[in-house]
Amino acid sequence: MPVTESQDTKSATLTQKPLELILARNLMSALSTPAFLVDEGGLLVFYNEAAGMLLGKPWEELGTVGAEEWGRLFGPFDDGGEPIPYDELPLVKAVRDDRPAHAELAIRSTDGHPHRVEVSAFPIQTAHGSRGAIAIVWPTAGGGSFDGASA
Repeated sequence: MPVTESQDTKSATLTQKPLELILARNLMSALSTPAFLVDEGGLLVFYNEAAGMLLGKPWEELGTVGAEEWGRLFGPFDDGGEPIPYDELPLVKAVRDDRPAHAELAIRSTDGHPHRVEVSAFPIQTAHGSRGAIAIVWPTAGGGSFDGASA
């Protein structure tokens, strides 16, 4: 079976990542807690099965995406249902500031259902500097209501 351009691009993307991102992906795959991984440019390069269940779309169906597409599909949103600016997201702060970040926010799954979550992100550091970040996501007991549920 011939390799399509998207398969070839995905393979190249995975093989060109720093070892630390590959090891982080392996760790996240073993977790039952939703987790997301970005590279140093803020590109979403992986999320685990638990995150896929929360979003309603497994990683294998979505693949690597940038912030604009991620925001269009899932949010995140503030309490009023407004999109949270890219620079204020915990994963972005962790990569940019090279320190942990935490926030409470809402995301929307592919079926339109809102989920209130807490997100803790931390940078992945190497001897050569920050190479990405991991975010661990906890759905909160408050459930899924925010004003942007139908946005």
